[in-house]
Amino acid sequence: MADIAAILFDKDGTLFDFDATWGAWARDVTFDLAEGDAELAGRLARAIGYNLAAGHFERHSPVIAGTVAEVAELIAPHLPGRSIAALVRDLDAAACRAPQVAAVDLTCCLGGLKAAGLRLGVATNDSESSARAQLEREGVHGFFDFIAGYDSGFGGKPEPGQLLAFAQAVGVLPAQVAMVGDSLHDMAAARAAGMRAVAVLTGPAVAETLAPAADVVLPTIDGLADWLAGG
Repeated sequence: MADIAAILFDKDGTLFDFDATWGAWARDVTFDLAEGDAELAGRLARAIGYNLAAGHFERHSPVIAGTVAEVAELIAPHLPGRSIAALVRDLDAAACRAPQVAAVDLTCCLGGLKAAGLRLGVATNDSESSARAQLEREGVHGFFDFIAGYDSGFGGKPEPGQLLAFAQAVGVLPAQVAMVGDSLHDMAAARAAGMRAVAVLTGPAVAETLAPAADVVLPTIDGLADWLAGG
């Protein structure tokens, strides 16, 4: 794909394995917010579509593609007296602490793409601060020319604001950008922005779900180099 000059990545389920990373976050945050009350923790987990017993997210969990503010609104009815703003702060703080499990060898993959002259960015529905903290902790922050969260002033996916801001920031046309993600929100944002839509299978969505909305479905982001080369 010689016309591709830049790649914009979703974060969770794309750069990082979704269940391995956010399962620990979901367990910790529900019990922390419930202050040890197991019944309340169970209600909070169900509200965000996480199965505590099985240790995985339901396929339509709002955590998969939603913003932190949307998650806070879902759990707020179970925590009377807690404001949405306070819950967002607590959820963001927990996200910054969440252990990240890389989907591939990120240094090798991202380094190869940078060496090929591509501009790289991240667009996530998490907060920008938690995204930066996680990428810095993994030692890959420096590979990216642009990092945006739902609170960076461009909106969140599936709207195209983050994607168009990336194209403008790195000086390329939207048609020269590949948006890489693991959810239908990512694919919809790519289409709305006029970008290539590349799906990966390191999140909860399966190939049969993603294929109709994507230009290509890859097992992981390690497949990008061959796809770009036309292999």
